[in-house]
Amino acid sequence: MNYQEAIEFLHDLTKFGFNFGLDRIKTLLELLGSPHQELKTVHIGGTNGKGSTAAMTTSILKAAGKSTGLYTSPHLDSYRERIQINGEMISESEMAGLLTEVRPHLEEMVVAGHEHPTEFEVITAVALLYFKLNNVDVALVEVGLGGLIDSTNVVNPLVSVITNVGMDHMDYLGNSLDEITRIKAGIIRKGTTLVTAAVKPEVLSVIEEICEEKQSPLIRVGRDVTLVYGKHSLAGQHFSISTGNRSYDSLELPLLGRHQVTNAAMAVAIIEELGRQGFDIPSWAVSEGLRQVRWPARLELIAGHPPVLVDAAHNFDGALTLAGALRDYFPEEKIVLLIGMLADKEREKVLGVLAPLAEKIVITKPNSPRAGRWQQMGEEARRYTQQVVIEENIAQAANLAIQAAGTTHLLCITGSFYMVAEVRKHILESRN
Repeated sequence: MNYQEAIEFLHDLTKFGFNFGLDRIKTLLELLGSPHQELKTVHIGGTNGKGSTAAMTTSILKAAGKSTGLYTSPHLDSYRERIQINGEMISESEMAGLLTEVRPHLEEMVVAGHEHPTEFEVITAVALLYFKLNNVDVALVEVGLGGLIDSTNVVNPLVSVITNVGMDHMDYLGNSLDEITRIKAGIIRKGTTLVTAAVKPEVLSVIEEICEEKQSPLIRVGRDVTLVYGKHSLAGQHFSISTGNRSYDSLELPLLGRHQVTNAAMAVAIIEELGRQGFDIPSWAVSEGLRQVRWPARLELIAGHPPVLVDAAHNFDGALTLAGALRDYFPEEKIVLLIGMLADKEREKVLGVLAPLAEKIVITKPNSPRAGRWQQMGEEARRYTQQVVIEENIAQAANLAIQAAGTTHLLCITGSFYMVAEVRKHILESRN
């Protein structure tokens, strides 16, 4: 297969749906020579901040000269974004070659009576195989959804991470924080250190219970790793981090939002744990890695007229974080909000947080069968302002939002990840 054929093949795998379980991925990886068993990994789960924490950790390891794999999901523009080594995406030819190698094994599995692997299982297998073939020193692996029976939960990590836990994906994970936390805590391995920045008591109690049961050391941001916030601006933020081993002073981060400093603290905790396991990571690499990190569509400011703030706040906790950032960084700005969310999200609660900050709101439909009665968000939005526009076409909605913002407003784009990605691409292309 060439690259275009490989991507069409991947898209076609979506017909096998979304299906929890580890049997298919284990069988597939075994047919591929069990590449995951030869990798040193960090496994990162949680509700929000997984990708940012993984990106920061990767950037620090790269600064220290370590060959570092990064597997995240979903992607903004290309599947290739999901699989990176040292910040470089897998090439089109490598992606096509590995999918060509994997494909016959999928057919072999079906003939042998196994269920056909899903799209996510196949790309997970490709990532793990790619990292093994390139002999990375360590791979950062982000959980797709949940943890316990997510297809990434085949790795045997040096460190596990649960960034935080909130109410999200309740259709799959449960309707209480206790249920959701127990599924996410399924990535905790016996005797393996867990890093977390969780603060909710009902979440911490479950994490502490499972860590004690599995004799897994627990490192908590706020208790074992502490932060001192410094000045911040639209150029980034300054802060210091202290652990039981070191103090990291005068750190700089180009990403916006206090939550990113918390994610940086988790990255530092991961790095120190890797250090205890034999990785040589000097303290200057922490400073350099954080200063160099990039992670788009997370409080990303796109300059121009109007200025555009892009943030994939697709759940209630994410919306709270975005609202805090808008108040913090743009206290005097008038705001146009462009938003589209899936039906299985807490849309009313998200609007309840963000709509009061907006003078005008544009509602659009995410390009997904899970969009449901997306127009209902328009009815809900009119509780906060009468300046509400409902437009199904995403590109047209973006144009309407840009017109509404003019030269006097900040345009804030948020909601479903893929909707945000599509609008971001539309704006960047129109400005270039």
